Amino acid sequence: MNKINYNLEMEKIIDSLDGEKPKLLLHSCCGPCSSGCLERLNDFFDITIFYYNPNLDSNEEFNRRADEQEKLLDDMNFKNKMELVVSEYNSETYYNAIKGYEKSEEGGERCGICFNLRLEESAKYAKEKGFDYFTTTLSISPYKNADLLNRIGSKLSEEYGVKYLFSDFKKKNGYKRSIELSKNYNMYRQDYCGCVFSKKEAYDRRQLLENK
Repeated sequence: MNKINYNLEMEKIIDSLDGEKPKLLLHSCCGPCSSGCLERLNDFFDITIFYYNPNLDSNEEFNRRADEQEKLLDDMNFKNKMELVVSEYNSETYYNAIKGYEKSEEGGERCGICFNLRLEESAKYAKEKGFDYFTTTLSISPYKNADLLNRIGSKLSEEYGVKYLFSDFKKKNGYKRSIELSKNYNMYRQDYCGCVFSKKEAYDRRQLLENK
């Protein structure tokens, strides 16, 4: 089976807009990851950023990333202004969803459940508020499975009746650009995905490096 180029699929959708600016709900995991995505999409969509991340390991981390997301919108001074919707932090939602998969490897089944949880809430919100499209910043990370994210998005699109904007934001140096923008705007950039499991893996990696 041929691998789908989701960046090309996104470009096809953008080309088909013919100057119109549909309403896009962009699920964001954090400010740094959203930076490169927003830079690419701002000219083509009327964007609302949806910060929904119950997977984060603490309320403090949740608020810190939310603050950075808001700061980014002020600092980057986009031509087209965007609304930011910050959900309430409820980690119980995440832990209930991944119950039984706590020992799953990073990037494995637990992460797929987490992707589905956040994308489904995005699809629900997009449907309720009348958005034309929804998508997520998650594919900008080289550690996230873009194929899985897009398959989940496509499934939810059919279920909720809102179009999914296919994407692989890491393409065209998207991840590199997000790092550059994070440095330019002096953003807090964490070294773990956000959940307590990824935080432990990041800690273990640092310990290995320090002990070499």
